[in-house]
Amino acid sequence: MNVGIIGLGAMGSGMARTLVAAGYTVFGLDPAIDATVLELGDNFTVCSAPTQLTARCETIILSLPNAAIVEDVVAGNQGLILSGREGLVLIDTSTSHPDTSKALAARLSERGIAFVDAPVSGGPAAANTGAMGMVLGGKEEDIARVAPVLDAMTRIRTHVGPVGAGHAVKIINNALCAANLLLGAEAVRLGQAYGIEAGDVITGVNSGSGRSGVTEVNFPRWILSDDFDSGFTMKLMRKDVRLARDLIGEAGLDLAMMASTIAQWAQSEDTVADESDFNCIVKTVLKD
Repeated sequence: MNVGIIGLGAMGSGMARTLVAAGYTVFGLDPAIDATVLELGDNFTVCSAPTQLTARCETIILSLPNAAIVEDVVAGNQGLILSGREGLVLIDTSTSHPDTSKALAARLSERGIAFVDAPVSGGPAAANTGAMGMVLGGKEEDIARVAPVLDAMTRIRTHVGPVGAGHAVKIINNALCAANLLLGAEAVRLGQAYGIEAGDVITGVNSGSGRSGVTEVNFPRWILSDDFDSGFTMKLMRKDVRLARDLIGEAGLDLAMMASTIAQWAQSEDTVADESDFNCIVKTVLKD
């Protein structure tokens, strides 16, 4: 099977590398970067137009920064909807808005093109090793058709509902991660006030019911080590936190803890640069 990938940044290029290693022929496109510098093997070809992908590929993966770009790539002037053949499956691994996914899926369906929203987690390291986590929104039969491609890229995946559900759950997940970073930093600061080393606070929490992915992974790997090089930026997490804010508003909910998290991430724009690692949010809580 030929597979196309649009968006060859840290995640997209990692997925391309994994698929090539799994034996797929991969065609990649990214107008924003010089993809010719990517060394992904003989079975990877850089393309210059979406038509080159739709003419050759049964499956096309999107790995793009936001919902607006996804919409343009799918339904813009040179969108995949115009050149895509009946039977094509689009897999959107971006962190996008569920309403965008549902609207695009409806339009694509009229052309016989399937859409699956499949946002991912695990960062570039997981993308490069086929160990990503993935939450899926879409029809069972559409997901089954691309299961071998998904098998090559993921360690774990969960089908959470119809189109749009995958993106909703991903936004919820990232909002929890954003909150847990702040709560973890506050827990460390409280422990330090009682003379307990940060590493000992985290180790203690991880032996009890207060642990989370943030305390088990982020703190030891990127925060306590002072590396702050996860490959995911403050700008990207701020975007995801704003998406969570939008979902909450659209649902008409009053979620106090989420509201506090959203406010703290917004306030951090004054002190933590967009290009900084997203784990740097803890620096707004922890003091030297």
